[in-house]
Amino acid sequence: MKFNCPLIVVNDINISRKFYEEVLCQKIKYDFGENVVYEGDFSLQLKSHFANMIDIDEKSIKFQSNGFELYFEEDNIEAFLNKLKQNKGINYIHSLLEHPWGQRVIRFYDPDMHIIEVGESMEGVIKRFFNEGMSIDEITKRTQHPLEFVKRVLHYKLT
Repeated sequence: MKFNCPLIVVNDINISRKFYEEVLCQKIKYDFGENVVYEGDFSLQLKSHFANMIDIDEKSIKFQSNGFELYFEEDNIEAFLNKLKQNKGINYIHSLLEHPWGQRVIRFYDPDMHIIEVGESMEGVIKRFFNEGMSIDEITKRTQHPLEFVKRVLHYKLT
C-alpha cells in the first residue's frame, strides 16, 4: 500500500484556490472542479462534495482543530514574509520564530483555518549559518543534521 496525499476540506474552492495558488505559489496537477490536486501532492475538496461522498451532514465537518498542518519550505524566507505582508486578512498563529536547530518558521491559517507552516529549508539554514561564519562542526551540532548532509549542502568533499 502507498500513501497518496492529504486532502483538506474547504468551504469555498475558489477562495482556497486563490490562497494556495497566489499566496503559496502552488501549481495545479489536476483540477476536477470540486477537487483540486496540487503538484506538492495535497488536495483541496469542496465541503459539500466531501460530505456527500462520505454520506454525512456538512454540519458535522469541523474546522480549526489545530491538530494538523500543511508544511511548506521556502528558500528565501525573507522574500516570502514580504509577500505575505501584502496579503490582507492573513490570520497569524505566530510571527517568524527560530527553532533551536536554527530553522526559521512562520505559522498562519488558510481561509478555512487549517494550519499552514512555512519554514526555511534546512539547506538554506546550513548555508545561512556558514555565511555567518559558523564552522562545519558548529553547523552540524546546531542543526542536528549529519556531517555528510552538511558537507553535501556546502559542496565539501566527504572525507
